[in-house]
Amino acid sequence: MTSVSEIPDIVIGRLPLYLRALNQLVSQGQTITSSHELGQQLGISSAQIRKDLSHFGEFGKQGTGYQINHLMAQLKQILQVNREWSMVVVGAGDLGRALAHYGGFVERGFRVVGVFDNDPSKIGTGSGDLKVRNINDMNDFVRERAIKIAMLAVPGKVAQAICDSLVDGGVRAILNYAPITLSVPENVHVQYIDPVMHLQRMTYYLD
Repeated sequence: MTSVSEIPDIVIGRLPLYLRALNQLVSQGQTITSSHELGQQLGISSAQIRKDLSHFGEFGKQGTGYQINHLMAQLKQILQVNREWSMVVVGAGDLGRALAHYGGFVERGFRVVGVFDNDPSKIGTGSGDLKVRNINDMNDFVRERAIKIAMLAVPGKVAQAICDSLVDGGVRAILNYAPITLSVPENVHVQYIDPVMHLQRMTYYLD
């Protein structure tokens, strides 16, 4: 088995794709699959799938394929989503509210436990864990609850300052929707989601 530090990030990025494909097969009543079937479903070569999985051990047998439930359990353990992670959403605009209320997080191991904004008209709205809190309380909130994951849905001009506060509070993983590249310490992982960039990439292929 390859050590964690030696596994390319692009390989880690494909593991959730495999997990999602396996979930789809389970919903169809399947119990066994193969790298060939997964490859056809995902548009990835079967050789690449076998190579990716080999970083973490042996999960199937040649000629018999993979037991889907076993492989799903192993991938969840590798990705550490065999537990529930608490996370916060920063920014209670249209995007932030949509993220906070998205029902698909919980079933995949994530739960929004706090929403923050600096707009007085938004602070106090909502209910329960999704009640919008004052952003001035964010650092203490994430520190006291030992929260490691945050989603940023704020304007680019304030994103770095908010990021700094989250990191100071102990956050180590940030999903960033703000149109800015964040500066973070080496032990903090950032994933960027910019819909405009994806649209610009797709328009290249349009007639």
